[in-house]
Amino acid sequence: MKQATALIAEDETTLRQQLVEQLAQLWPELQIVGEAENGIQALRLLDERRPDVVFLDIEMPGATGLEVARQASGRSHVVFVTAYDQHAVAAFEQGAIDYVLKPVSAARLFTAIGRVRERLGSSQPPARLDGLLNGSAGIAAQRNPLRWINASIGQTMKLITVDEVCYFQADNKYTRVVTRDGEALIRKSLKELLEELDPEQFWQIHRSTVINATAVAGISRDFRGHLVVKLKERSETLQVSDSYSHRFRQM
Repeated sequence: MKQATALIAEDETTLRQQLVEQLAQLWPELQIVGEAENGIQALRLLDERRPDVVFLDIEMPGATGLEVARQASGRSHVVFVTAYDQHAVAAFEQGAIDYVLKPVSAARLFTAIGRVRERLGSSQPPARLDGLLNGSAGIAAQRNPLRWINASIGQTMKLITVDEVCYFQADNKYTRVVTRDGEALIRKSLKELLEELDPEQFWQIHRSTVINATAVAGISRDFRGHLVVKLKERSETLQVSDSYSHRFRQM
């Protein structure tokens, strides 16, 4: 049996490296013939390297993983890597071998590898995924809220679950991610974050601040009569602008 080959397509550098390392440990015989950081690169490498299997991030710049999967249809087996269950389940139902949710656990990846190896060993041709884009057209609007964030602390990248976050605060071109133990930075605006976060859990209280409602200890007023938020596990208080004060009328 010839050596199996794979293409890894993931736009987050740290996550891509982690996936490569995990695959090397769990499937040492696998030859990784290409790494793509966006959908356009993935499409080019798909044609050039003709991998047996593609590990695809669903949401990438340039071309989405769903679009890449449609081009891989009938040519390569597909395993989706995604932060959203609905995307993954829909893709799986369309014929992808498997999906793994971010952050990728070794145990879940090992299960996916087993399914890929079984399919390769049986000489079954890759599934047709031509209808994947149509079948998933409405999923983006119904997807799960953001569950984790890839943030930088100095030169180090760290995965932070949204439940760990006390609040987000705009900081020039970045957004500060403040947790009980410290803070990190992400290259994403508050507006973008609000579109991805659970609105029941994360409330905007100021044009530059979004809080995790579960991190709130109480509300008080400063000497000027303005509302301020007290946090359970941080010493600082956060100002509430008048336009967002309605959030706290029942508190």
